[in-house]
Amino acid sequence: MASIDKRADGRYRARWREYPGGPQKTRQFDRKGDADRFLDAVRGDLAHGMYIDPAGGRTLFRDYAEQWRVGQVHRRSTATQCETYLRVHAYPILGRRPLGAVRRSEIQAWVKSLSERLAPGSVEVAYRWVATIFKSAVGDRLIAASPCVRIALPKKLDTEVIPLSVNDVSALADAVPLRYRALIVFAAGMGMRQGECFGLTVERVDFLRKHVRVDRQLIGAKAGVPEFGPPKSKAGFRTVPMPEVVSSVLAEHLARHGPGPAGLVFTNTHSNPLTRSLGGEMWHRAAPKASIPEWATFHDLRHFYASLLIAKGCSVKAVQKRLGHQSAMETLDTYGHLWPDSDDETRDAVDLVLVQLSATGWIDLCARSASAPVASPHA
Repeated sequence: MASIDKRADGRYRARWREYPGGPQKTRQFDRKGDADRFLDAVRGDLAHGMYIDPAGGRTLFRDYAEQWRVGQVHRRSTATQCETYLRVHAYPILGRRPLGAVRRSEIQAWVKSLSERLAPGSVEVAYRWVATIFKSAVGDRLIAASPCVRIALPKKLDTEVIPLSVNDVSALADAVPLRYRALIVFAAGMGMRQGECFGLTVERVDFLRKHVRVDRQLIGAKAGVPEFGPPKSKAGFRTVPMPEVVSSVLAEHLARHGPGPAGLVFTNTHSNPLTRSLGGEMWHRAAPKASIPEWATFHDLRHFYASLLIAKGCSVKAVQKRLGHQSAMETLDTYGHLWPDSDDETRDAVDLVLVQLSATGWIDLCARSASAPVASPHA
């Protein structure tokens, strides 16, 4: 699989194949000893599964990234995010760079330039996609190591969720067009994600038992035909109780507008599936009229729902289940500050027990023992 021959110009050509029948690789040397040492290293790397194709590092980042991207099994929303972040943020700087030529310092400089115009979370998403692609290139043995190591990312600000008030939600429902009023009430009263609300169909609503089954979300539409995908996670599959107010508003909405394609409950003015861009436009037009905070988005209706459950004394586990969180820790990390402080409850619980002990004389005995003089061990 490997050999050396002397060329007419006096140089030595090393030839080898990565596997039997594979394409022949060549490299030229001025001295035969250098060619021998090179082929010895190639044979060792091939034997140990550590061989790196010298030509692999010359592959352009964009060419490899596109090859990698189209081969991934991603949900549609994830695939769209990946394509957008690479095209907008990575390719303009890294796209025409050979994989093997990109250095760690270049990645750090790229991250810094992104942080000057993007939020920390967006910078991290862009970096994670690039790091994943370089890691894949290492796995494909195109490069020996990834430049995405010890990269300092901008720190995210630890911001606490500030729930909208009842007046905010009420004003928002009044500010949106009549067709979307039920959508606002439903999202605030059920705590479902935007895609889950947009993908709600009539057969998922049980008006008799007053609950909604969540087992999919709207991920897009083609020619007016909705495309559904699974919820965000396994925990997203759930059944959410439907309050009477929400049930009444939903029934009135369906009586007025009727279901859309595939039984969609919420549609646009042309009875087509809703899109995130349309939802954002509707929100931004209504928000100033309702005088709600500028930072608020559709997702804040979900936070509003969670705050109501917490205010009414629901447990962490109950809130986790209703929201479809994967763990109680996720719920606590997001909403822990909304639960009432337990200091007073702790004091009352301890006082109750100690009062009972005091009645038995046990505390008085402990007090007398603590005040008694301690004998010296040398006495």
